[in-house]
Amino acid sequence: MVSVSEAIRTRRSIKSFTDRPVARDALASLLDLAVLAPNHRMTEPWSFLVLGAVAKRAYGVALGRRKAAKVTDETAAAAVREKVLRERMAVPCMVAVTMRLDANPEVREEDYASCFMAIQNLCLAAVERGLGTHVKTGAVLQEPDLRAAWGVDDGARVVAVVYVGEPAEQPSSRERRPAADCTRWLD
Repeated sequence: MVSVSEAIRTRRSIKSFTDRPVARDALASLLDLAVLAPNHRMTEPWSFLVLGAVAKRAYGVALGRRKAAKVTDETAAAAVREKVLRERMAVPCMVAVTMRLDANPEVREEDYASCFMAIQNLCLAAVERGLGTHVKTGAVLQEPDLRAAWGVDDGARVVAVVYVGEPAEQPSSRERRPAADCTRWLD
């Protein structure tokens, strides 16, 4: 079994996955650990959308459209849209993490942090089980047509999409600066 320290040291953002599906019970156990994240006031703001083919397609189309908007040649833009869609459809499992938007800005900020702690729990538990993850964020998650396709109303925010699957390759680690370089000990 992988220790927590080892999972932290070896976790990487996986860029490519095998085509092996993630079993429903395996994903359910990851989500059970995700919801154990620290959560001030116990608001439990998160919801998880496990994306099937139609929901993944909606994400791929929205993301492809955003990426293709930067390309001036229409033939090249169409190729970008198709590539983005094909790559998203190939991801074995995607989980969109949403949060309820509390009226209180302080609670909203705490809830956002809690959602990312839940995502980290999911990612580290995945490493323990031999799975890989990649956390995706960005403005595409607030696109009205994507939110509508996923049934996300105005009272919620899509925080991230987590790709989950068996890694096709394990990226090497990148150099990180030591904690001592960004730590001040105060009296």
